[in-house]
Amino acid sequence: MFEGKLVHKELSCKIVWVMFNVFRQIGAGHPEKVYQKAISNSFLKLGIGFKEQIPCDLICDGLKVGRYYFDFLVEDKIVVEIKRNYRLRDRDYQQIKGYLSALNLDLGLLVLFNYEGASCKRVLNIYR
Repeated sequence: MFEGKLVHKELSCKIVWVMFNVFRQIGAGHPEKVYQKAISNSFLKLGIGFKEQIPCDLICDGLKVGRYYFDFLVEDKIVVEIKRNYRLRDRDYQQIKGYLSALNLDLGLLVLFNYEGASCKRVLNIYR
């Protein structure tokens, strides 16, 4: 399905640029909500369509079994989840995989802000 191509290459590159640019401007040590506001401002400035902190119901057999709130949905194509920790954990990857599954999307970006810098990990929904 994904072999030989980078999913949403152009858009994901723009998003990654925003993350590194935000970190370059404000640095480390801020609460997640500060990074989220800076990212929102950058998306607006660049004309990148997004929704933030939106709910997503998880449905099984036609019934709601849970609800997710994720940081960003960019152009209805890419889920972006930001973290401010020392490192990414397995639960962070599982969290974004759950979002992708619930939304039936191909790609998520897991973004980490810490004292070492900003890093972005691409997460594919291999079950789509």
